[in-house]
Amino acid sequence: MMGRSLLVVGALATLGLIATAVVAYLGQPIVHHLMLGLGSALLLLFSHCWIMFYLIGTGKAIKEAVAEHSLDASVLDKTKSFKMRSNGWMMIAMGLCMATFILGGGVYNNTLPKWIHHTLFWLTILAQIKTLWIEHQVLTENERLMAGIDRALEA
Repeated sequence: MMGRSLLVVGALATLGLIATAVVAYLGQPIVHHLMLGLGSALLLLFSHCWIMFYLIGTGKAIKEAVAEHSLDASVLDKTKSFKMRSNGWMMIAMGLCMATFILGGGVYNNTLPKWIHHTLFWLTILAQIKTLWIEHQVLTENERLMAGIDRALEA
């Protein structure tokens, strides 16, 4: 349930980033573009960081359950694979988002050409969509794994 909530926050961040671009392309005041971009970037960072912590926390809980109740240790490899599949993409999405936001200041100050900011924005959106898809898969599998362990412990 928490994983799904974090995915919703990530999706809202993505929509916020798209809205930020629309505001800019429509020629709205820069302060609107800046504030919407800041809020969206912070939501994106929040969602990915908390998904990382969530996977670490559930992985630890699963590890403890396996040790305490002599469950099949192969599930530990699954928890590691969840992190291996998702963490890299989360870091890419966060890095691109931060670079887009920070270098937007250079565009505003006329020290960088606009195309750099535009290119980074589109790369951020593509990476964010890919990351959300991977997070959805990983969190769904993680939820199934935890439910299976819960059933095993009840039996």
